[in-house]
Amino acid sequence: MTEKLIKPAGNYKKLLSYQKTEVIYEMTFYFCTTYLSRGDRTVDQMVMAARSGKQNIVEGSAASATSAKTEIKLINVAKASLQELLEDYKDYLRTRGHHQWEEHSVEWETMRKLGAEHNDADFFMNLCATRPPETIANMAIILINQADYLLHKQLQRLENDFVENGGFSERMSRIRREQRNRPEPPEPPKRP
Repeated sequence: MTEKLIKPAGNYKKLLSYQKTEVIYEMTFYFCTTYLSRGDRTVDQMVMAARSGKQNIVEGSAASATSAKTEIKLINVAKASLQELLEDYKDYLRTRGHHQWEEHSVEWETMRKLGAEHNDADFFMNLCATRPPETIANMAIILINQADYLLHKQLQRLENDFVENGGFSERMSRIRREQRNRPEPPEPPKRP
């Protein structure tokens, strides 16, 4: 069977990284609109960073059919946007005198476990509805770190795939070469 020129674009909704960033976006929107002042520029920045983390995965997945370079670049942009959001949550805790959960504390371990077991926004939004803002900020920090890890692994997989299989231009060349090297089919017998 011949290699396909246009490979199927990924189903981003099945990616754990996308699912995690969808949760982060919904939590961030809720957090910002509930606990930050309406005119605060941080609201827009945090919501846009959370949205960028999610949307760049979507765009990268769609671009994957013809451009490994674009996919890799956009996944990295998603990762960078989440790092910006992470700093905003840390700033929120620090500037308001709240503590960030210590690594391996009971809260930290519990949230890490929940983050590993759940990727649906409804689950986390139900938790947010009953938690104070400093708890939500800490929850988001852990989810962002988990999403960052998933995106790191995704970038490694994309890199390995590119090294092993090449990109779109190389696929075009391979397919064209295969077509040129195919033997001509025999001519049908002539009628008498």
